[in-house]
Amino acid sequence: MVPGQFSGDPVLSATQAAAVDDRRQQSAFTQWIDDGQGGELGQSRLLIGGMYCAACAGQIEAALLRIEGVSRADVSGAAQRAVVVWDPRRTRVSSLIEAVRAIGYGAFPDTGAQAVAQASQASRQSIWRLFVASFCMMQVMMYATPSYVAGAGDITPDMLRLLNWASWVLSIPVMIFAAGPFFRGAWAGLRARRISMDLPIALGVAVTFVASSVATFHPDGAIGSEVYFDSLTMFVSFLFAARTLEARARQRAARSLDAVMRRLPDAVERLDAQGRGELVPASMLTVGDRVRVHAGQAFAADGRLLEGRTQVDEAMLTGESRPVDRATGEEVSAGCLNLGAPVVMEVLQLGAQTRYQRIVALVERALTERPAFILATDRLAGPFLIGVLVLAALAWGAWMVIDPSRALWVAVAVLVVTCPCALSLGAPVALLATAGELARRGVVVQRLDALEVLTRVGDVVFDKTGTVTEDRLALAATVEMQPTAPVCAGLPAGLLRDVARQLAERSSHPLSRALVQALPPADWSAEPADLLEQAGQGVQASVRIAACSLEARLGSGAWCAAADMAATVARPQVWLAVRDGADAAAAWQPVLRFEFDEVLRSDAARGTARLAAAGLKLHLLSGDQPGSVAAMAARLGIDDLRAQCTPQDKLSAVEALQRQGRVVAMVGDGINDAPVLARADVSIAMGTAAALAQARADVIVLSDRIEDLPLLFDTARRTLAIVRQNLRWALAYNAVSVPLALAGWLPPWLAGIGMAASSLVVVVNALRLTRRRAWGSGGR
Repeated sequence: MVPGQFSGDPVLSATQAAAVDDRRQQSAFTQWIDDGQGGELGQSRLLIGGMYCAACAGQIEAALLRIEGVSRADVSGAAQRAVVVWDPRRTRVSSLIEAVRAIGYGAFPDTGAQAVAQASQASRQSIWRLFVASFCMMQVMMYATPSYVAGAGDITPDMLRLLNWASWVLSIPVMIFAAGPFFRGAWAGLRARRISMDLPIALGVAVTFVASSVATFHPDGAIGSEVYFDSLTMFVSFLFAARTLEARARQRAARSLDAVMRRLPDAVERLDAQGRGELVPASMLTVGDRVRVHAGQAFAADGRLLEGRTQVDEAMLTGESRPVDRATGEEVSAGCLNLGAPVVMEVLQLGAQTRYQRIVALVERALTERPAFILATDRLAGPFLIGVLVLAALAWGAWMVIDPSRALWVAVAVLVVTCPCALSLGAPVALLATAGELARRGVVVQRLDALEVLTRVGDVVFDKTGTVTEDRLALAATVEMQPTAPVCAGLPAGLLRDVARQLAERSSHPLSRALVQALPPADWSAEPADLLEQAGQGVQASVRIAACSLEARLGSGAWCAAADMAATVARPQVWLAVRDGADAAAAWQPVLRFEFDEVLRSDAARGTARLAAAGLKLHLLSGDQPGSVAAMAARLGIDDLRAQCTPQDKLSAVEALQRQGRVVAMVGDGINDAPVLARADVSIAMGTAAALAQARADVIVLSDRIEDLPLLFDTARRTLAIVRQNLRWALAYNAVSVPLALAGWLPPWLAGIGMAASSLVVVVNALRLTRRRAWGSGGR
């Protein structure tokens, strides 16, 4: 896409305005968030056309923020996106679009269909402009060649003038059609009282055409008879070729992030009460609807399977490429792909409540965020462009003294060669490519600044429960005990386990659920009677097995008359105690103890080993007992550990490392980890982490794989290396080319090639981050 190509009527038609302002249609590109005062704000994604520089993004942000009711506008030139937060009581989406179009850029709701249509239209227009510029360039070069190769007197003045006139005629389509967007972009910037990167280009092209036109029709004038139509058409042609390739490269950089946001189907087959299907927009679904999802289609909402069995691609949520089996009664998530067979699902959650929309919100932030060092570069763009104009004016003045016949062309070369496009593109495209590739692997970077900080991290602090362990417990041991008094003599231990399972099935405690998962189904089906669940203690019931009438308790050691024995066991435990059901005064007799242990994530040990091998110092903090923490640290190969930590203890531990000058990354998952996540230099939350922990995190590992952390650190180092390469190249290019242009050794056409090539080089270099082999063993 090229600046200024959206210069038509900025006002939407009544039909167009009604469509973008329709609340149901807005669900495809707008999320509704709480304004903290009982109302709601819209957060809309807009697809922007015609941005090529940092100054473009600043112009669009300024135009949006001038609208009453707009509280935030984030624009990314690399991603060609804007995220706008607006008050529906004070403005409308149509007003946002019109404000952007009024300054010469394109704006559309960022829906899948619109994005594809816009990219296709922009590509066609760029190719047509490139064709016109290239075709005319070749014809102009044909007419210009005789003047370069002919000897003195070989061409008569009349014939030379005719050739110049022909070149002038062929240059007009280049000026009006091919180069038109540059003039409109420069004018839009001036109207907004900003200097865009199109201004030096437009000035250079305009001055070259005007001066060559004067030389064509008045060869005896002050400018002389030298014409540069060949340089003009060559410059525009090469510039368009480079920018077309650059635009496609930037689209490729953002493709992974776009893919995450384009997973929901536009239409779904909703079933009525008789089972008849009707094709409706996904935005019309409501909770409780039954939807048939065909093989190859994405689920439009979170739901539960009612009919069928299939395989589901959940790579968007977990980063895992292998499909998972889903059967009737199991839940599926919006955005995941149905790979196996048609199924029928019941809609449970829609819109912002789905996990998919929460991921989209994270991706939106990655698409539009500009880190601090990029903002610093952007702030330099305006003064830099002013300096370019001043330098060109000074060069013209100096050469008017040295050699007036060359003064104009030296000034044009300076205007063209010093355009800071490469400087403004070098970092954003690299960061965008990295964010997209990481998102495809289940790692979402919320704050792009974190990538730079990750390269300086020396210590990684892990929370234990839910971070290096799974959010479940596993049965580790079952210990039988002989009752001190006879209770239903001859009752086998197997039946006692059945009693424990029957009681556990009737409790919601996490340890009870773990016990149900571990024990086989009971061999008898008698329903426990007189069920009583006491909060914080356990569950009690009357049970009859054959001729035995028992009262049984499943719960804590203290409640089951085993407090002393329970104190000697470090692991989480559940006790089963029984007594004679016919004797209410009988003492409780502990007969079984079930010991549990946390389940270490299958990849945790490999992940921590790779982090340690990379030279990072690892720490483990936990609120659990010392024995449990020490055992887990030993399995992970972590030497520095702390047990029985409160949230304040964890915060103090991180602050102590920071006082030593260490850069600390914190990996956590719980609400109690939110303070320390906020304090760490880089905060990383797991995909199953509490919402507050994720809100405080710079990076979210949706895959829940510790083994993805080494990939994250390695990727950050590779990204910053490429960003530095790009910035060094851009600075070196300007350091070399500007003196050459000032010295008169760089003709305008070569200056144009150099400027276009420098931008293309940094973009192509950044795209090395999207190559599969660049991700090493971390890729899948």
